Amino acid sequence: MRPPVIVSLTLALVALAAMAAEESGSSVPVSAQTSADGTNTPSSTGEPLGRPLGFVWIKPGKFLMGSPPIEKERGKNEGPQTQVTITRGFWIGRHEVTQAEYQLVMGGDRSQFKGTNLPMESVSWFNATNYCRRLSLRMQAAKQLPSGYWFRLPTEAEWEYACRAGKIGAFAFGSSLSSTKANFNGKYPYGGSPVGPNLDMTAPVGSYPANPWGLYDMHGNVWEWCGDLYGPYPGGEVTDPKGSTNGVKRVIRGGNWFLMGRYCRSADRMYDFPGSKNESLGFRVVLAPVE
Repeated sequence: MRPPVIVSLTLALVALAAMAAEESGSSVPVSAQTSADGTNTPSSTGEPLGRPLGFVWIKPGKFLMGSPPIEKERGKNEGPQTQVTITRGFWIGRHEVTQAEYQLVMGGDRSQFKGTNLPMESVSWFNATNYCRRLSLRMQAAKQLPSGYWFRLPTEAEWEYACRAGKIGAFAFGSSLSSTKANFNGKYPYGGSPVGPNLDMTAPVGSYPANPWGLYDMHGNVWEWCGDLYGPYPGGEVTDPKGSTNGVKRVIRGGNWFLMGRYCRSADRMYDFPGSKNESLGFRVVLAPVE
């Protein structure tokens, strides 16, 4: 499947005064330009500032975080299911941060699989959060960052809310997953899907179908770092949760290119030490008001 054209951060960081946009947009917001492709943003959602290129606006709402006991191959850490209210909308990257984007902000590339439009991997949680900080400062200095906004990693709740895209099944695509819809080990599909191709490496961002809210690779490709410390779900009802207040390990979400389909489920949650780096760890960014 041919990936959509992605505008590199090169245009935003090297030619800030003369930016261009192609079909899918960039991972950097541009105040003077907005994309016209569909997302979950009817006019009543109160989306401010137009629509930054390369981002999808996620409106406030409620969802049930975690998986029900009847979901096949679920992990014990996916419960108890918790009713989550997201009170403030946020923009989230349409795709994972690419190697080209990372290099322009941070300099250097530690990725095991080389390619400008491949997701940046082999990055620690510290690398990912430092990228968000440097990108914020750089875009702020160039007057390309909306006042009062900052880049950061998504919270675990924001990530699952965006991944589910209003759906309650195991995936945003339904109750099953084949490797024609996401990049994972196609020998081990989920929910009765047939065995499919096995790429055995990362895929260019946007190579597989987007979820109903226009986000690519929320299932598979690389694990995505979240901002939260890993901990148990509280159950009941919570508002804008930000994870555990204790511990060291950080949440990673979404599965990856070499694991089975079960690990790509919307509710699947894993964790790693913040200093860990390997070819399955990447990230995407959120643009939200400074708290």
